[in-house]
Amino acid sequence: MFAGNGLSRFRLTVALAVMVLSAAQAQALDRLDISVAGGSEALTEAVNEASQVRALQAQGQTDPQDLLAAARSDYARILAAMYARGHYSVDIRIQIDGREAAAIPVLEAPRSISTIRIAVDPGAPFRFGLARVQPLPPGTELPQEFRTGAVAESGAVTSAVGVAIKAWRETGHAKAFVAAQDVLADHAAKRLDVDVGLAPGPRLRFGHLEIVGEDRMRERRIRKIAGLPEGETFSETELRRAETRLRRTGIFASVALTEDDQVTAPDLLGVTATVVEQKPRRYSFGAEIASLDGLSLSASWLHRNLLGGGERLGVSADATNIGSGQSGVDYGLEVTLDRPATLTPDTTAGLVLGYSHEDEIDYNLDSVTFGLKFSHVFSERLTARAGLTYDYVDGRDPGGAFTFRNLSLPLGVTWDKRDVANNPTKGFYLDAEAKPFAGFGTTGSGLRATLDGRAYRSLGEPGKVVVAARVQAGAVLGSDLLETPRGDLFFSGGGGTVRGQPYRSLGIAVTRGFGPEFLIGGKYFLAGSLEVRAKVSDKIGVVGFVDWGSIGLDGFTGEFAESHAGAGIGLRYDTGLGPIRFDVAAPISGTTGDGVQFYVGLGQSF
Repeated sequence: MFAGNGLSRFRLTVALAVMVLSAAQAQALDRLDISVAGGSEALTEAVNEASQVRALQAQGQTDPQDLLAAARSDYARILAAMYARGHYSVDIRIQIDGREAAAIPVLEAPRSISTIRIAVDPGAPFRFGLARVQPLPPGTELPQEFRTGAVAESGAVTSAVGVAIKAWRETGHAKAFVAAQDVLADHAAKRLDVDVGLAPGPRLRFGHLEIVGEDRMRERRIRKIAGLPEGETFSETELRRAETRLRRTGIFASVALTEDDQVTAPDLLGVTATVVEQKPRRYSFGAEIASLDGLSLSASWLHRNLLGGGERLGVSADATNIGSGQSGVDYGLEVTLDRPATLTPDTTAGLVLGYSHEDEIDYNLDSVTFGLKFSHVFSERLTARAGLTYDYVDGRDPGGAFTFRNLSLPLGVTWDKRDVANNPTKGFYLDAEAKPFAGFGTTGSGLRATLDGRAYRSLGEPGKVVVAARVQAGAVLGSDLLETPRGDLFFSGGGGTVRGQPYRSLGIAVTRGFGPEFLIGGKYFLAGSLEVRAKVSDKIGVVGFVDWGSIGLDGFTGEFAESHAGAGIGLRYDTGLGPIRFDVAAPISGTTGDGVQFYVGLGQSF
């Protein structure tokens, strides 16, 4: 009895195995051929990208029912891809084991599919004959791709109509629409005539802003932050700017501003803001390590909406040079309170209170900062800031104790044209600040100016090989070296300036009174970095770099200016949130260091 059951089980197992193998064989796709007449690489790539069959094969999904459905949908997908490139006499043949896919009923999919052949004859490209969208607001320029004689890409028509509609909306005609369209393809002449008629509709003004979805946030503050100009002429730009202001607060997970379907007499168009609030609190942590600089840790806590009016309370702390062996541990704590839409919808006001402790090789100090700050957003790319800050510094160096007290007025501007902030492949970044300061007691008065400029350019395929360059400069004018607050002087060396050189190793050697010689920062600073970043896979990249820095007493160059440099290589691993950075560098000039150093962090070095 037992043996019989064993034999039955054996036969059942074999039968199941045969069924599984048969199913696997039935679902196998042995071959997919895609050909485009004329051999155009661009059109072949377009067909490959449009084909759902190819996508399924790449994913290993070869179920016959799915492949048939994908093949039948590929006719329309490939046709749309050809239209987008100006080909309107297209012949598409998709054969499944010799049968045209369109002739195979969906419910009669074959049990197995061995070969699928996709053959596309795009024909000659069409060109625009008549290319007209009318009427247009004065001064409107349609895209250059939409003109008589240009290749008649379907996307050019869509783009031209979009530009025209947006132009009308920008001048107050929010309900502009396409009233008529006449598209004629002349296959003999390979010409496409397009004539689109628009109906601008009435000129409207912004009506009441309705708020939907708010929880803790007060409606009055949402309207203030949005800054929608109720009663003024409707503008697409102003509508999107209001949407951006709400997103910029960080309070909302999503924001959408939509116009009402109906106009409120006589000419008011209401707008509804639909918002979804995020969780009010956010935490973040960071770490970076360098062989000589040691470990750096940072943490922050943020309340996005403290009093229900968009107030942001932030607490951040950091500790650096942990275990460096070159100096003690530096640490600091900062508390900020920011309020958006203060004075104007694009202006944020804030208070800052900070404490820091520095334990360096030649000195240690404790400092307290209290200030009022304002930031103004001119555009998504251009921002400005201003503030009024009081600083108190108390410390000791080999020359004895020192105290600095000053009131400063920092003024700065940031212009950011990078494509991606944490891993740019093109564009530039420019930050400049001028900070006049008035000292009390033994503290001098003067001006501190800084500049940070960065540029990025891809060589060949975008993002494959990127050349990145950075220039940093700073100067203190009007104040003597020993009368200038230590935090306003400049050092060079370490991960933020010159890799391969020890952290803050280049400065100015001074004596105070009859004390010994010690190192402090200089009044003039100039540094440059050049990197070549190459991707070797979707996730992994390699970097070669060289850094140079100079510190001066009375100028960027001259007898009292010294420089050093470092160079090295690095690896990058893309996490999606930004690359993990690992750099190895060594000195190539100067006398401030020797040996190899390494740096680990998140994000590109600049």
